Amino acid sequence: MKLNVIVPGLVPYEEALQWQYDLVEKRRNGLIDDTLILLEHPPVLTTGRRQQDHNILIDPASKNIPVIKTNRGGEVTYHGPGQLVGYLIVDLSSFSRRVKQFVYNLEDVFVRYLNHEFAIQAERHDKHRGVWVGEDKITAIGLAIEREITMHGFAFNINTDLDPFQWIIPCGIQDKGVTSLEKLTGKTQDMNLVIPAIAEIYKEIYGYESMEIIHGK
Repeated sequence: MKLNVIVPGLVPYEEALQWQYDLVEKRRNGLIDDTLILLEHPPVLTTGRRQQDHNILIDPASKNIPVIKTNRGGEVTYHGPGQLVGYLIVDLSSFSRRVKQFVYNLEDVFVRYLNHEFAIQAERHDKHRGVWVGEDKITAIGLAIEREITMHGFAFNINTDLDPFQWIIPCGIQDKGVTSLEKLTGKTQDMNLVIPAIAEIYKEIYGYESMEIIHGK
């Protein structure tokens, strides 16, 4: 199997959402290989399928930040520059349609990366999806499956401004925090180094035979 990795830079959320739908249809029709998009978004709050007004603590208009409802799982989260967002356009039939294992593998990408590259003890949580360092989440995960093709994926806080997470109850979890790689290491990280490293670990964990990284849309 081949994996395409697309790195388009900063893309508005609504544009990326429509792009995902287009790619899902192409993947379903066999026009493209499995695809991992690695990008950043301008500041935005996104929600899953359920109503999230109770988890948004400010008037978004006061911060000039849009709120966009999506078809993914999970609750409200923040996206912004410095956060690596990954969208997975994958045919689950290649993975025996095992959704739980697929998500477990996705968490493992970041557990491995943080442990191996930074000796950061990253772990799964027994009650909450995502990847955690102590009581703080560093990678949020939320997928949607459209007739066996996945979309959405993860949000990995690298150099993310963490202040906007005070505007919400992230992922609807009141008693946990949020952290970033920059906060944990005390230095700003080079996204140009993080992106290929994450892509390579993803390729290995999911068992792709080859990978092509494409810069730009």
